[in-house]
Amino acid sequence: MAWDFETDPDFQQQLDWMNEFVRTRVEPLAEVLGSPYDVTNPRNVRLVRPLQAEVKARGLWACHLGPELGGQGFGQVKLGLMNEILGRSIFAPTVFGTQAPDTGNGEILAHFGTPAQKKRWLEPLLANEIVSCFAMTEPQGGADPMVFTTRGVRDAEGWVLNGEKWFASNARYASFFIVMAVTDPEAPLISRQSMFIVPADTPGVEIVRDAGIASEKIPTHAYLRFTDVRVPADHVLGGVGQAFVVAQTRLGGGRIHHAMRTIGEARMLFEMACERVISRQTKGEPLANKQMVQEKIADCWIELEQFRLLVLRTAWLIDKHKDYKRVQKDIAAVKAAMPRLLHDIASRALHLHGSIGVSSEMPFVNSVVNSYFLGLADGPTEVHKVTVARQVLREFTPTDQLFPHYHLPRAHERALALYGDALEDLQGVV
Repeated sequence: MAWDFETDPDFQQQLDWMNEFVRTRVEPLAEVLGSPYDVTNPRNVRLVRPLQAEVKARGLWACHLGPELGGQGFGQVKLGLMNEILGRSIFAPTVFGTQAPDTGNGEILAHFGTPAQKKRWLEPLLANEIVSCFAMTEPQGGADPMVFTTRGVRDAEGWVLNGEKWFASNARYASFFIVMAVTDPEAPLISRQSMFIVPADTPGVEIVRDAGIASEKIPTHAYLRFTDVRVPADHVLGGVGQAFVVAQTRLGGGRIHHAMRTIGEARMLFEMACERVISRQTKGEPLANKQMVQEKIADCWIELEQFRLLVLRTAWLIDKHKDYKRVQKDIAAVKAAMPRLLHDIASRALHLHGSIGVSSEMPFVNSVVNSYFLGLADGPTEVHKVTVARQVLREFTPTDQLFPHYHLPRAHERALALYGDALEDLQGVV
């Protein structure tokens, strides 16, 4: 029977190095730099590139990828253990070559890109020489593909795109966009749309404005408009009408990777809460002596460890099956549990810090807002709960009996039928 909760000693040494490296060298970057996606900024180049070189020298660069793409092919469990550390810092994924949305977009290009597309876009993306944008959601309907209106129309010269996209990640820094557009409005939903590579400098591409979330120093989620944007015929990814297939290639991995990084962020907040309560004195004793404070600390630890086990088990299943579809229920469960975990731990840590906890001098408000973002990114929490419920209920069979098989009188009858004869001569014996 194989059942193990230990990390390989050699890999644990790598994790120990990562932990020290991220805490002492990477976390400080957020205090002196702007966005980690501003890869051509001279300040980023000067400070980030040397750290990336150290990561590459240790064989820890782009570990979500297979060796054929310049990664280590570590698999999801090892990647999960790494991301628990990377989640502490907004710059850490970039330093280690695992930043979203570039990881997911890289997977799309690796699976569906032509050799020419891989040469032009994937190679510099994997080297972090450029960054990319994934543009799917729309202002009038969020992530619901049934109401998407951005159109791609074929003509003699290629494709013409018209429409709008909302909250397109990192558009202001991206060298290219991966855009989902309706190409056959009369087709069934699953084959109605196609995925396009759109170079950022293509005429007709407009950033209407950038919207930010509370944790961003620089707003990077764009409201995009495409007006008669022309792209060549060979800029379709995965074939016409295959957008759903292409999207699922990135979304399954993206959701589990979000969860892995969330463990790191939540653990950092938990550590802050623990330091606070053993250090702060009130009413003549440490906060840690108060039973209601102890309850908050206990709840944080229990919830964090439960979530971590769910994430690592899901990662193990992905490694085992090599098929995101077979792990759909588990990934959906992770996605549904993730925002609540971060929200609750961030909220408790905020409360335990008192007035400074709600101030801009602490990270807790940003993490609370980030928890709501995680509840919307890659599909809202409610959608994933529906997926879990449907997948679970498929494993059960309805009964056509008036009373269910677990009805206690029926259970008693079955027990008598099974054991009644053996007990018949013991009637009256207590």
